[in-house]
Formats: sequence, C-alpha cells, structure tokens
Amino acid sequence: MISITIPKPDVTIRQRKQEPSDAPIKPICGFVDLHEIPRDKGGIILFYNGEDELLFAGKARKLRQRVKKHLEDNVSPIKEHRNEIKKISVLLVEDPMEREIYETYIINTLRAKYNTDKVFY
Repeated sequence: MISITIPKPDVTIRQRKQEPSDAPIKPICGFVDLHEIPRDKGGIILFYNGEDELLFAGKARKLRQRVKKHLEDNVSPIKEHRNEIKKISVLLVEDPMEREIYETYIINTLRAKYNTDKVFY
C-alpha cells in the first residue's frame, strides 16, 4: 500500500484589512498579501473558509497567477463562493506528477467542498 503524507503549507495568507502604515496595495477579495505567494513556482493551492474547512484544492504551474485567476476570473469553479474564502495555503510542489497525486489525494481525504472532479468518496 502507498502511504501519502500531505506536506505542511509553505505559505499561508489570510484575508485582512490593510494597516494605514503599510505601503498601499490593492487587495483582491480582501487579500493584500498575495505577493507572498511565489510567482514562478508550481504547487497546490488550498482555499479555506473561516472555520478552516477546505473549500477547494487545485494545482498550478505558476501559483500566484492561478490564485489571482480564481479570485478574479468569471470561469473559476469557485466564482460563486469567493465571499467564503478567508485563508489560502500554498504547498510548493515542482514535479507535475506529484502535484496531480497530491491534488487528488487532498480532494478526497480532506473532502474539498467545491471540487467536483477527481472525487472518489
């Protein structure tokens, strides 16, 4: 039997208000710390609600671009649920095959609420 362990998140950002002393950054859906997510790294993106319930898991070759697409695009599978997202975690996984395995495993073990494909439970 294969044993898979979900890695700890490399970056976690939370929805927050910008402090007056901070350099002005345009927030996207209340997230002002998107710059902390690596631009040219691949990995897994996990969207959580306020109760730390996994809403959606996805993979990306370029993490920051994909997160922004999910938060701004009209074709994102979570477009109707953006107001529920309070936390975003990112796992850096460079190998495309590992990304695929982790994404499918996370969707099924943590039971991502809005993932409709790759569901086996």
